Amino acid sequence: MQGIVACAMIMTASAATASVKLGEPAPPFELTLIDGTKVRSAILHGQVVVLNFWATWCGPCKAELPLLDSYYRIRKDNGLRVFAVATEDSVPASKLKPLFAAMTIPSARRIKGPFAVMGALPTNIIDRAGVVRYAKAGAFDLNELNTLLVPLLREPAP
Repeated sequence: MQGIVACAMIMTASAATASVKLGEPAPPFELTLIDGTKVRSAILHGQVVVLNFWATWCGPCKAELPLLDSYYRIRKDNGLRVFAVATEDSVPASKLKPLFAAMTIPSARRIKGPFAVMGALPTNIIDRAGVVRYAKAGAFDLNELNTLLVPLLREPAP
């Protein structure tokens, strides 16, 4: 629990976070995956998207990745997309490749857009219509994932 509190306490206000607002359309973004592939937010429209920001030094973040990966494996056929976005450059991508190779979740080494300079480790959930429905720091447990995602996955695509 202390790790979750520590991760949440490093949150800082920035102009970027001001543009990511609950209940409003998510600003455009572009992910660069670990393999160099680019994913633009526009192609994700109609799916429920989880942008899970994490850092190698954040214990709760590392513990959460296997849960998110398992959840994604089960729910991806229902229109769920989860991206693990590493937030710091202290560890070379080559050291993260074994971890990412073991996961089903696409892993991003970079994100362009207002999400790029966030000062915390929030997770953002974007619904099928492209609206930000969740943006908080802290690790999920299975109950929270079900509470947040199951209703969104049941909504019809626009």
